[in-house]
Amino acid sequence: MQSKAQIARSRTIYRGRAVSLKLESLLAPGGVIVRREVVCHPGSVVMLPCFPDGSVLLVRQYRHAARQSLWELPAGTLEPNENPRHAAQRELAEETGYQARQLKLLGEFFPSPGILSEKMRLFEASGLVPSRARPDADERIRVHRFSRRELRRMVRAGRSHDGKTLVGLLWFLQGAERERR
Repeated sequence: MQSKAQIARSRTIYRGRAVSLKLESLLAPGGVIVRREVVCHPGSVVMLPCFPDGSVLLVRQYRHAARQSLWELPAGTLEPNENPRHAAQRELAEETGYQARQLKLLGEFFPSPGILSEKMRLFEASGLVPSRARPDADERIRVHRFSRRELRRMVRAGRSHDGKTLVGLLWFLQGAERERR
């Protein structure tokens, strides 16, 4: 039995600035022919900016698809052929006004693999030094440092609604729990 689908036909039905949409027919494992819509995305980086006192920097910005402003870890889309570490430094400085002396890749994940090809790379950013924020013209970003305690409360109370931020904060908080044991 095959473990991977075989694409029989793939057609791009929309191409935008950040994503494209493909309609694909494939032979799924088990021999069933199915149609799938796939949102194609070049990938992104997510930064977990950590300070020596254990606090983490989050950004708040309006997310139209969610119809609300959210506290999030800083993140951004990879440019064509861009090195993810370079993208992480670029996006961190643009959104927060900080540069990281150290970037450590913590892991990679797919935020919504049922419909989206985007792979996110999570970096811990440490050794933070102030620089100049350069948000995109359409971005209105608020930046705030949160203590571990505040982050724990935010997660437990269900006040963090952004998936990539939950992944990063749970990693961060779990690591803090392991250190205390």
